[in-house]
Amino acid sequence: MRAIRVAPLALLGATALALLAPPAAHAAPDGAINTFNPTITPSVISPGGRVTLGGGGCTGETTITSGIFDTTVIPSGSTTATATVDTDARRGAVYAVTFSCGSTGTTRNVNLTITAGPAVTPVPTTAPTTAPTVSSTALAPSGVRGGLGGGSGTMDTVEVAGGAALVLTAATGALYFVRRRGAGRRH
Repeated sequence: MRAIRVAPLALLGATALALLAPPAAHAAPDGAINTFNPTITPSVISPGGRVTLGGGGCTGETTITSGIFDTTVIPSGSTTATATVDTDARRGAVYAVTFSCGSTGTTRNVNLTITAGPAVTPVPTTAPTTAPTVSSTALAPSGVRGGLGGGSGTMDTVEVAGGAALVLTAATGALYFVRRRGAGRRH
């Protein structure tokens, strides 16, 4: 009888674990584990800006192509390269940047967003001769997303599934204990 009560909880726990487990590493065609994880810094830029392209996990030459800058190559033994975004890039658009790792043959796409607002040009300032500069602030090119509490990002399927699993676990646990308490009062 106890096995019948424990089985649904064990199944629920296994399901939650499967949903919340990190994704497996991708295997290359030769069966080796592929940890190719390209990056673009910053991921939001204004037209004419410079981005740093990272080919993390690729041991060979990485070729980067996109419609908004010239083809760039990260040579073998190096981890980053820089590229200048075209000045005629469409504001508010999201462009796909394709990274191709030569050593594994793996191709990955990373999005690069062009700012929607006008370009912000930093104003050169001189430090006063009597007191050092205490702090400096940089203006965000598209303004601050205040008051959303992190709600301005995209939906992540893993986070939604994890939240649903937690709610389901709490509801199942509450139902279990309520029924168990009610069964104890009947006797």
